[in-house]
Amino acid sequence: MKTMERNLNRPLVSIILCTYNRSRLVMRAIRSALGQSYRNIELIVVDDGSTDGTAVKLAAWAEREQRAVFVRQRNRGQAIARNIGLALARGGYVCFLDSDDWYLRDHVQRRVRLMERRPSPGMLHGGMVVRGARAKQFVLDLEDPERKIHVSKCYVGGTFFASRSVLKRVGGFRELRFGEDLDLMLRVKKRFVVKKVRNPTYVYNCSPSDRLCLQRR
Repeated sequence: MKTMERNLNRPLVSIILCTYNRSRLVMRAIRSALGQSYRNIELIVVDDGSTDGTAVKLAAWAEREQRAVFVRQRNRGQAIARNIGLALARGGYVCFLDSDDWYLRDHVQRRVRLMERRPSPGMLHGGMVVRGARAKQFVLDLEDPERKIHVSKCYVGGTFFASRSVLKRVGGFRELRFGEDLDLMLRVKKRFVVKKVRNPTYVYNCSPSDRLCLQRR
């Protein structure tokens, strides 16, 4: 693993970015992560068995980027990909980024400040801007599959920002057919304080039709 710059006064934040066949979009997400105003980060990119050249592009990029770790697995789904990233993470805090979404510049900075308050929450969620066609912004309600709800009403894993120890203690993400983010949230809430972020710094893109969570085989 590459040597990474450390700032002893600022906790290291591990950003876990999982991708599948996003060759045209993934670099936008990466640039938003590495362009954060908060500099003490590591970016862990997990390719979930892409077949469109994404892995080749990312491998070449990671060789040049000192703050990046790149790994590839066969296509096994988002939960396993995120857990691989979590196993590699060294930061005291961990956050996530889907490869078709992006952060605003102060995403990490603002969330570190919230986590550093006392008493410190175990995890943050929310604080997102939704982009894309209005019709694609609605998803099935897991509690009532007969209706759809706006994605802003859901727990979105990309917005999760947590102490690494908290995620480890609840066992990370579980491999489910639906609702992996909700499942994690409910397990964390049983044992730790969870707070919702009001300031929108995560941009959730509803345009692509090939979201990684739909690509399990």
